[in-house]
Amino acid sequence: MKPSLAKGTRDFTALEVARRRYIINTLQKNFELFGFQPLETPSFENLSTLTGKYGEEGDRLIFKILNSGDYTSKVNQEDWENKNHQKLTSQISDKALRYDLTVPFARFVAMNHNQLTFPFKRYQIQPVWRADRPQKGRFREFYQCDADVVGSESLLQEVDLVQLYLKSFAELGVSVTIHINNRKILSGLAEFAGITDKLIDFTVALDKLDKIGKDGVVKELLEREIAQESIDKLDFLFNQSDDALENLLQLKEKFAGNETGLKGVEELEFVITQSLNLGVDIQNLVFDITLARGLDYYTGAIFEVKADEVQMGSIGGGGRYDNLTEVFGVKNIPGIGISFGLDRIYLVMEELGLFPEEATSKVEFLFANFGGNETVEALKLIRQLREKGISAEMYPEAAKIGKQFTYAEKKGIKNLVFLGEEEIKNGTVTYKDLEAGEQKTVSLEEFLG
Repeated sequence: MKPSLAKGTRDFTALEVARRRYIINTLQKNFELFGFQPLETPSFENLSTLTGKYGEEGDRLIFKILNSGDYTSKVNQEDWENKNHQKLTSQISDKALRYDLTVPFARFVAMNHNQLTFPFKRYQIQPVWRADRPQKGRFREFYQCDADVVGSESLLQEVDLVQLYLKSFAELGVSVTIHINNRKILSGLAEFAGITDKLIDFTVALDKLDKIGKDGVVKELLEREIAQESIDKLDFLFNQSDDALENLLQLKEKFAGNETGLKGVEELEFVITQSLNLGVDIQNLVFDITLARGLDYYTGAIFEVKADEVQMGSIGGGGRYDNLTEVFGVKNIPGIGISFGLDRIYLVMEELGLFPEEATSKVEFLFANFGGNETVEALKLIRQLREKGISAEMYPEAAKIGKQFTYAEKKGIKNLVFLGEEEIKNGTVTYKDLEAGEQKTVSLEEFLG
């Protein structure tokens, strides 16, 4: 049988792994600079832990795991014959691969809140799985790099996370714009349009604006039984100015007497104003009134990060989720978190040629294998190099030198070392810089430097 990969998954070569590590190391360093501590959770969770947290569309994308053994033994025959997949799912599966890192984190906090010091700040860099349709920048298995704070309602957390985003992307060389909104504003808009009972339908449709445009959003709102009169009242959403504070002022007028909406405007004003006071360029922080992010658990600020120079969709996102642990029986633990999309960041950096030379994993020295005593002496020298933290290896067979040259070039090894009978006798080492094409003979002391 011809081998193949499962759709939406990838193998990673040595070069790709090294570049991914470069991104991860940059993010990890900044997470810790901002006071976050590492956490890891299992690859799969109880299905009940995940379902009902991501909205109707998100729940459909959760990868369920069949129960071990005869998973059909407890199936209701009537449900089986009627192909009632909603009822059957719970009968044949009680585990699922994690969909994101936020809900497992909330589960962890709920289970351990008596032992944690609040505010509790954690970062997590692990793979997640979604049964989505694969396309450019979208995979079924991908890494998330999350930073979350729980146990604080302070809006300074939002301001700090804006700084974390901008510092991290600046170090990676990626020019970005952070789009920001507030779920309270979206709730206020639903109240303003008289569609409070359709809030989820409204936000799910609005979140697709980038993909399907205004006409597509309007069509979907109508399909979700939202009246044309209400849609007309929301038409101003699609004609925003470039001035964030001016747009917020317009909202204040529309939200007169709308407590929830005004609260959202007030919170957003604080985050934007304080970020600007800290030197954030207004071009890097955009109030995007149509930003909804289709996850039901957000309750306040929501973020989405987009690369300025590449069409890639979001390369980061997050928001405030004050009620998430409540579904696990633990109340009054507010939280906010952001995520960096490792795979999309990689694609952006690759397209723009932003990976530095040090982001590649290359062997510094390949020792030519001449056999006999020369091999023994070469292995001794290799051990000394490795003790100094310098990568080195020996070609495994005493093959023709041309074959050893070809191996070094194909593998991208920087230097080919010759330690023959003459070099051993004179206490010297001969090596050829394969990139520059220069060959040198130096003393053993100079070589080990």
